Amino acid sequence: MAETDIALMAHLMRRAGFGATRDETEAYASKGYEDVVEDLLHPERSPVIDEDLISRYNGWDHNTPGGAPLWLYRMVNTKRPLEEKITLFWHHVFATGTAKSEHGPSHHRQLAMFRRVGLSDMRTILVELSKDPAMIYWLDNSENHKGEPNENYGRELLELFSMGVGNYTEEDIKMAGRAFTGWTFEQPIPLYTTGLYTTHFEYREDDHDDSVKTFLGEEGRFNGEDIIDIIVKKPATARFIGRHLYNFFVADEPQVPAWNNVPPQDPDAIDALAEAYFESGGEVRSMLRVLFNSDFFKEARFKRVKCPAELVAGTIKLVGTHRFPTPGFASYAEATTAMGQELLNPPSVEGWHTGQEWINGGTLNERVNFAVNELGDATKPGVKSLIDRLAAEGTSLAPEELVDGCLDLIGPLTVSSETRDGLLRYAESRGELRFGTEGDREESEARVVRMLQLIVATREYQFA
Repeated sequence: MAETDIALMAHLMRRAGFGATRDETEAYASKGYEDVVEDLLHPERSPVIDEDLISRYNGWDHNTPGGAPLWLYRMVNTKRPLEEKITLFWHHVFATGTAKSEHGPSHHRQLAMFRRVGLSDMRTILVELSKDPAMIYWLDNSENHKGEPNENYGRELLELFSMGVGNYTEEDIKMAGRAFTGWTFEQPIPLYTTGLYTTHFEYREDDHDDSVKTFLGEEGRFNGEDIIDIIVKKPATARFIGRHLYNFFVADEPQVPAWNNVPPQDPDAIDALAEAYFESGGEVRSMLRVLFNSDFFKEARFKRVKCPAELVAGTIKLVGTHRFPTPGFASYAEATTAMGQELLNPPSVEGWHTGQEWINGGTLNERVNFAVNELGDATKPGVKSLIDRLAAEGTSLAPEELVDGCLDLIGPLTVSSETRDGLLRYAESRGELRFGTEGDREESEARVVRMLQLIVATREYQFA
C-alpha cells in the first residue's frame, strides 16, 4: 500500500470527519479514495448511531440541556463521519446558542435537522433553518409581527447565512423581515415543573405581511420562501457558501466580517465551488464532491488549526477509548469549552472565530495538556495498538525509527525539521528500544508513550 495513499486518506478523514485510527485509515485506503469520498457523501449507506444505548448508560437524551456530551460522543463513534462534520459546519455558520433559549429539545432537533438536510441544496437548508424553533427564538423572529416587523432574522439571513456584506441593501433587509412575519413556533409546555417538551414551527397567516415587497430587484407579495428562492439564485450566495466550505474543509481564511474587503486566498477554488453550486441546483453534496476530489484540497494538508471539537474528538479516537458509553465522557465537553468552544453555545450569531484565533496562551495550554494526558496510558487500546505495531518491526528499534514510526502512526504527521530534531534528541538520549524481554518491553512502552506525548505537544499537532 503506497504511503501517499495512507497520508491522503488520513487527510481526508481529518477534514471530512474527526480523524481515524491507523487501522481505520488503512481500511479506507484499501477501498480507494474516490469510493470513500462517495461513501462519505452518502451517509445513508452506513448505520446510524444508537442514541438509546447512550441514554441508558449516561442519562443523556433529547431533553438534556446543552447536550454537548451526547454530540461529542457521536463525533467519536459515528459510522457517518461527514454527516456529523457537516452538522458542526452548519452549527458554526448558523450559530444558535442554548444560553438564550435554555431549551434542550429545540437544539437537539436543530442538530438532527442539520444531519438530515446538511448535504442537500441551499434552498432546502435555508427553508428548514427559517422554520427551526431554535433559530426563530435565537434571532427573535417569534417577535416579528405584521405591522411591527423585527429585522433580526432577515438581516442575519443575508449577512451571515447566505450572501455576505456588500450584496444587499438596508431596504432588502427590511423587505426580508416583512416577508418572514408570521413565521413562529408553538409555545412549548414550560420548563418547570413538568420537564422539557418539544415545540414545532407554526405559520400564522393573520400575522403575515402580505403586501407587495421589492427585494434584490424583484417585486411581489413575497413570503419567506420567496425570499429564499431569490437568494439562492444569486452568484454572491454561491461564492459565500463556497468560501465557508473552503474555510472549514480546506484552509483557514480571514474571519467572515473581512470577506467583503479581503479576497479569498484561492479564487480559482471558490470559482470551482460556485460552478458546482449552479450546476447542481445549489447542492452542498455536489460542492463537497468537487472539493474533496480537487488538487487544492489534497494539497492543503495541515493548513487549518483544529477547532477544539476536532482536537478533542480526534485525540479520543486516537487513544481508542469511549467506543462504548462509559462514565466520565461529559468531561470532554468541558474540555472543548476550556479551549474556547462551548458546543451548542457559540459566543454570538457570528459563531466562533477560527484559525489562529483558536490559539492563545490559555487555550494552547489546555489543548496541549489535554492531548498529553490522554496519550499518557500505555494500556489504552489505541496507544497499545501503536506500541504493538512498533514492536512488530523487530526486537529493537533505533532512535530515528522510533521518531519516524510514531510520527507515521499518529498521522502520518508532517513536522518541521526543527521539531523532528527535538524529538530525535530525546530518542537518542535513551538509545535504542528493545522488546525482546518483558523488562525491556516495559521500559520501551514507557518511552513510546513519552514520544507520543511529545508529538501531541508539538505545534504541528494543532493543525488538521
